Amino acid sequence: MEDDDEGLKSYVVIHNIAKRHNVGTLARSATAFGVSEVILVGRRDFNSFGSHGSTSHIPFRHFYSLSDARLFLKAKGCDICGVEITPNATSVTTHPFKTSTAFLLGNEGTGLSAKECDFCDYFVYIPQYGCGTASLNVTVAASIILHHFAVWAGFPERTRDGNKFVVAERPVHKVGRNFCTETAESVAAERNLKRENDAKNGFFEDTEGSDSSNNLLDAVFGD
Repeated sequence: MEDDDEGLKSYVVIHNIAKRHNVGTLARSATAFGVSEVILVGRRDFNSFGSHGSTSHIPFRHFYSLSDARLFLKAKGCDICGVEITPNATSVTTHPFKTSTAFLLGNEGTGLSAKECDFCDYFVYIPQYGCGTASLNVTVAASIILHHFAVWAGFPERTRDGNKFVVAERPVHKVGRNFCTETAESVAAERNLKRENDAKNGFFEDTEGSDSSNNLLDAVFGD
């Protein structure tokens, strides 16, 4: 059950996004459509290219594993919705939502993994009507899904000024840019995870010949 005093909320879970610019663009869409938090699973750092400053207006929260993220979201009363063209997926145009919802989108090339599908409670897909592409870019898909949820949830429309929507005053930046802050203990835990090379965690998968943090970042966010 959702928290009645807080109302409906939406979240975006980022676990295995491949392309460098997509995290920032996802944050921009998340801000535009009233997302409460972006959930990073695995690595704590992220690339804000394409965000147009929107990363200053939305909180980022970090978890080391999908199971930890699921515990947090369930404590918030959230359903977890996978955005994927699965056999049992429901069209997003039917607005099958029931409560606050966290959305997990698939990797640009391979979609949701079996582990990620297990993380989800149900699935939605975006109907297509033209014959020229098999699927949408992950950031485009996120925009469509989040817009549908905002309409269903009755989020209040932002005030407009001329040809633009009014942007809130940028919050005072309290943490390092493009980084979810952690305690010394959690930083040590992340280093242990890197050493253990937990191949089942999307953000810690090493590529062949990778021997530095820069190479690992390229593997995660590379074009």
